[in-house]
Amino acid sequence: MEIQLDKTHPTSPPSVSADVPYLFNIKWSSNSRLKDVVQQFRKHLERLQTFWSTLDDIDRSLRVVEHKQASPAGSNRQISIGNDCFIMLSINATDPKSLPECRFIGSGQIVNLLRDRWRRNSNRWGRDKKFLDNLERILETQLPRPVDVEKNDQELECGICYAHSLPVDDELRDKSGTGTDYTCDNTSCKRTFHSICLMDWLCSITTTRQSFNVLFGSCPYCSEPVAVKINSVKK
Repeated sequence: MEIQLDKTHPTSPPSVSADVPYLFNIKWSSNSRLKDVVQQFRKHLERLQTFWSTLDDIDRSLRVVEHKQASPAGSNRQISIGNDCFIMLSINATDPKSLPECRFIGSGQIVNLLRDRWRRNSNRWGRDKKFLDNLERILETQLPRPVDVEKNDQELECGICYAHSLPVDDELRDKSGTGTDYTCDNTSCKRTFHSICLMDWLCSITTTRQSFNVLFGSCPYCSEPVAVKINSVKK
């Protein structure tokens, strides 16, 4: 905190600046001293602990872009969801447990799907639940974890829908509830996918070629060639 005294001090309160999301209103009287301002600032920091704890929770549990350079005053977090797509979250510093402002950056099927789910499910946000649980419940998918989480968990996630298993759905028939079943052959990539998700992804790309019942295209992560049978599983 930086305190600047007015020429009329101590009649007038000092001005205060600090690297926090918002400042407190100084309570000042003719009997006040600078130590009173310091005490008020400490109480203000206590009120901000829930806000900072929420940001720390986001930084630990999601793939946040450049969070180590974030200022204590910042309330935004940009989350990578892969394929040059991002979620921009703005946390309310005065009410951090409330539904954050959210916008989606990028183009394509994934972003459009998540945007529609956010609009449809925002009323499901629960103030008594963890931030990550709330976010994934609204978006109906598991989001990418930080790059330093256990590699085994990363290898089981689908690189397109970011879930370990497909939803339980009668329309998926024998694929209902199944895990990832396709792995990129590039040894430096080895990203896993649900074959159905990869098939849908390839169908949305104009450069994809089809020969009989096989789609040929590029891995969404490393751009190496991939091939998947339509409505079947690569063994």
